[in-house]
Amino acid sequence: MDGAHSRRTFLGALAAFGAGSALRGGGSALVSSRFDALADLARRAPVARWWVSADRAGCAACHGPADLRGRALPPGHGQAVRCGLCAHGCVLRAGARGRCRARMNVGGELRSLVYGRPLSTQLDPIEKKPFFHFLPGALAFSLATAGCPLRCRFCQNWQLSQAAPEDLPTGYVSPEALAQRAAAAPVVAFTYNEPTVFAEYLVDIARAARKRGLRCVLVSCGFMNEAPLAEMIEVLDAIKIDLKGFSPAFYREVSGAELAPVLRSIKQVARSGRHLELVNLVVPTLNDADGALRSLVDWVAGELGPDVPLHFTRFHPEYQLLDLPPTPVATLERAWEMARARGLRYAYVGNVPGHPGNHTRCPSCGSLCIERKGAFIMARRMKGSACAACGTRLAGVWS
Repeated sequence: MDGAHSRRTFLGALAAFGAGSALRGGGSALVSSRFDALADLARRAPVARWWVSADRAGCAACHGPADLRGRALPPGHGQAVRCGLCAHGCVLRAGARGRCRARMNVGGELRSLVYGRPLSTQLDPIEKKPFFHFLPGALAFSLATAGCPLRCRFCQNWQLSQAAPEDLPTGYVSPEALAQRAAAAPVVAFTYNEPTVFAEYLVDIARAARKRGLRCVLVSCGFMNEAPLAEMIEVLDAIKIDLKGFSPAFYREVSGAELAPVLRSIKQVARSGRHLELVNLVVPTLNDADGALRSLVDWVAGELGPDVPLHFTRFHPEYQLLDLPPTPVATLERAWEMARARGLRYAYVGNVPGHPGNHTRCPSCGSLCIERKGAFIMARRMKGSACAACGTRLAGVWS
C-alpha cells in the first residue's frame, strides 16, 4: 500500500468482506498477528499484471440481477477488479483475494502478495520434475512461493500450494539476486506450488537468468489464461504440465478446477515449439479406469502427435487422500502399454524406481538410450541427440 492506504483503511476493507470479524469480536492474538502480517505484506506488494477494473456489470459474477437492480453497491464493490491470470477469472472487491490466495485487491488495485517472496529454493535433478527429454542429468535450481489456483486433494506440496503468504513469512529477494543464486546450476525450475501465481516474478527472474546463460523451465497445472502463458513461454525453454485426468467431473471434484483450460494451455505450448512434457498422476478409483486412460492417450496422440513425452506416475497417499492405496504397478503398466500401442514414442512409468518404464529407448531400433533409476541416470548411450546404436534422432533438448 502507498501512503493513501493506511493500515486502518486496509483493515476496514478486510472487515467489509467479513475477514475482520474475528478482530471485531475480540479474536485471539494469533488472529490479530496474522492480519497484521497480511496488512504489512499488502502494503509492500507491487501492483500485479493481467487484471482490469470491474464496473457494476462485473459484480454480476457473484451477485444476481435482483441483488444489483436499483441498489447501491455494497462496501468495497466500487473498487472491484477482475483477475485475468488464471481461468477462474476471480472478481474481487476491495480487500478480497483470489482463489490462489496470492493476489489481492488493495484499494482498487490488484497486487501480488508473493512477488519477491520465495519460500523454497533447492537443487534437484531435472528428472525429478520430471523432464526426461530436456538436458538429462542436469541440476535445476528449483523455487516456489505460496499459493495455487487449484485444490487438489492429492497434492504432494500442499504445505506450499495451499498456504497463504502471510502464514509463511519470508524476506524479499529481487529477481536479479535470485538469478545470481541460481547460477550454481544450468537450469532454473519454477515448481512445487503453481508458479502461475507468481507469474510476474517468474518472468522477471527468467529474463535475469537468461542473461546469465541459464535455461528456465516451468512445472505447472496448466490452468492459466492465454495472455500470461504467452508471455511466460517467451522466457521459458521447457514446460511440463500435469494433465491430472481426462474427465471434467474429476477436475471439478478432486482439483476444484476445469479440464478445458488445461487442454487449451497444452495445445498453446505445443504450438509455440517449446519443449513440452506431460504427467498424469494415476489415482486409484478416481482417474484410473481404462476408458479414462485411453481417452487421455487418444487425445495426446491426436492433438500433439507421437513425440511429446507422457509420464504415468504412481500415486502415494497424501494430503486429503490418505485413505487410498498407492497405485498398483499393473495399472501404470496398462496405461504405459496403451500409450505405446497408440503410437506414442516416449511413454514412461514414474515413481516406480527401477521399472523398465523409467528408461528412454530408441523409437526405431529399441536400443536403451538412457537408463534411469528414479530421478537418476545410470547410463547414457547417445551421440548428441541420436541413438548410439542406429543414429535415429530422439525428440527433445539434449544439450
